[in-house]
Amino acid sequence: MPFEDGVAWEYYPQFYTYAPGFNHFVDTPLTRGIWPALYLDANLNHLRQLADTGRRYGLKPGVCMFEPRTMPERFFAKYPTLRGARVDHPFRSRLPRYTMAQDHPIVQRHYREALQKLMRAVPDLSYMSVWTNDSGAGFEHTASLYVGRNGGPYMIREWRNHEKIAQAAGESIVRYLRNLQTAAAEINPDFDVILRIEPFKVEHEYIKKGMGGRVTWEAPSLLVRGYHVPYSHPKYPENQAVAGSIFHTTMDASEKETLAQSRAGGVDPVLHYSASGVMNHEPLLGLPFPRLIHTKLTAMRETGLNRISALGGLTNTARAPYWPNPIAIRAAQFFPEKPIDQVLSEYAARLVGSGLAPKLTQAWADFEEALSWQPLVGLYCAFGFCWQRTWDRPFVPDIEAVPAAERDYYERHGCFQHNNPGLNDLGKDVLFDLITRESGAKMAADMDRHVIARLRQLIAALEPTISAAGESARVVFTDLRDRVRAYLHWVTSLRNVCAWCENVYGYLEAPDQATKDTCERNLQAAIDLELANIRGLIDLLETTPHEVLVLDGVGENTFLYGENLVTHLRTKLRLTEKYRHNKPRIDRSIYWRPIPGTQWPDGWSA
Repeated sequence: MPFEDGVAWEYYPQFYTYAPGFNHFVDTPLTRGIWPALYLDANLNHLRQLADTGRRYGLKPGVCMFEPRTMPERFFAKYPTLRGARVDHPFRSRLPRYTMAQDHPIVQRHYREALQKLMRAVPDLSYMSVWTNDSGAGFEHTASLYVGRNGGPYMIREWRNHEKIAQAAGESIVRYLRNLQTAAAEINPDFDVILRIEPFKVEHEYIKKGMGGRVTWEAPSLLVRGYHVPYSHPKYPENQAVAGSIFHTTMDASEKETLAQSRAGGVDPVLHYSASGVMNHEPLLGLPFPRLIHTKLTAMRETGLNRISALGGLTNTARAPYWPNPIAIRAAQFFPEKPIDQVLSEYAARLVGSGLAPKLTQAWADFEEALSWQPLVGLYCAFGFCWQRTWDRPFVPDIEAVPAAERDYYERHGCFQHNNPGLNDLGKDVLFDLITRESGAKMAADMDRHVIARLRQLIAALEPTISAAGESARVVFTDLRDRVRAYLHWVTSLRNVCAWCENVYGYLEAPDQATKDTCERNLQAAIDLELANIRGLIDLLETTPHEVLVLDGVGENTFLYGENLVTHLRTKLRLTEKYRHNKPRIDRSIYWRPIPGTQWPDGWSA
């Protein structure tokens, strides 16, 4: 978690906890005293311990960081000429955040010393993956900063055209990356600096032109230009932007051309993908999709890629001991000629014996078929399922009919602020339209027809096998059944979010009473389904011996539920029953609300 000066009624630091920056681990003479030594040393010790663990398994340690990172305002009060770009999200923040001016020689020295200090703790640190223009970080004068192009005084003078600004910004980014690489090379000459390139649509070519050697880039597709990628859901062509997810299993032929062009310029890019529930179906653990992941890895191999990166890693394999995904990854890496069906049959036989192996491989295949039909719902199918408190918030027609005091148990950890429409509208987040009436209707129907029906059939088919199996095999099959159940409860809630948008929006936009009545009936049916779904989830969590989802053992936060999840689920049931019969309503003026505890002047209304 970032250590920041607090701002009343702001939820911004929790918004950007995806990855750390240098100021989580080290300080330099320029920044000494800003962060407590205990905080820095604790994080650095944790990093060192993780590197030690990986090293024992033959892995080379590396870091993923959001940089250039913001600095507190008191830093710029001391060094005002080092102020760089404003990079905060103006809807979510209550205080502007600025980075340092990245081209200033003092700032360049700071970054060199910060990286070298980190590497003195982990001398074999092998790479730094730089993510940016989000989450408390950003490069000056780039077009995708939340508040638009801006920065300090040293990069480019005023009144230049957009192309000149893009060129200056792109070339400055390359200087920043090379400064890091040359600093690291004094300790490890083979150190790589890797830039996630999606944020830089207009600076794209200038950045790539300056790369080479140990400075390269990464993306979910080599064809990215900004955040657009030419991949759609294999089942739903209208469902776009699936690159990097479990639904992205093919590689377009033009990827080879881009790879060849990059290598001709001395750059070997990195392709990142998801191998687990991270950025797919958080917070679930151990869902099997071995054929999908094997197909993706095979496609990447055939494209000619040398370097790939698993986004989120494999989560916790010790808590998913029968998970076939690592077996598929191992096969694709070391035995690429071996058919995946043979790989899975042999693994299943080791788990449950040759007699039951066909049933286990068929169950994996049946689950994967159901999973492949799940539409990708924006935000929810990345980190947003927990972020939006999907499981534990009341599922009612008018969310704000529930008094604020009764909503606090989930709102306090949702990625909300007082005027975010996500508070009272399941299809919105800040200015994003996540789900429309039309898309909600289609996705809910698709999940009913193609996903939920298949999952229920699979669970029913597993029961007799579990009853008849011996003790050791029974554990494997019950583990799978309970993970399928967890996903059923996850995808049913996702389905109901889509149905809520379909019917609440439909009611509010209805041209006549008959349409309103239909929407209300459909919404009440979705509420019935969600109540039954949450009761089933509680039963699963209270009875399963398997760890089917990740819970935070310290305390609930934006990205994870806590160990009090079942208590919150029971509260959801109570509040949903209590407020389910209110008429659908969304206060669209939520954007204009004042900070809690304040009010606009008497007689003024927004």
